[in-house]
Amino acid sequence: MSDTITIYHNPRCSKSRATLELLKSDDREPEVIEYLKTPPSKETLESILDMLGMEPRELMRKQEKEYAEAGLDNPDLPRADLIAAMIRYPRLIERPIVVTGGKAIIGRPPESVMEILQP
Repeated sequence: MSDTITIYHNPRCSKSRATLELLKSDDREPEVIEYLKTPPSKETLESILDMLGMEPRELMRKQEKEYAEAGLDNPDLPRADLIAAMIRYPRLIERPIVVTGGKAIIGRPPESVMEILQP
């Protein structure tokens, strides 16, 4: 298991906590990034979106108040603006995200992360 496993984690989120526990129970020690304290860079977020095969809006938590307040429901907003908003308001980023070996997956349900951990 040479590939580093990174989890973009929110300790207040039950799905995120469950995903982290699942990784640890499988004898994996992921690098934990509390993305609310340390938001990903533009480059990192673009890389994660590419690995997930998603556009920014698909990775956004649309029910968060920042989504409406920042006018992010405007369909004409360019990709770069949506990515910038996710960095400015990291609560908008769906969680948890697990990255390893050039692949990424959202831990919803937590067990789904095991898919990218298989050799």
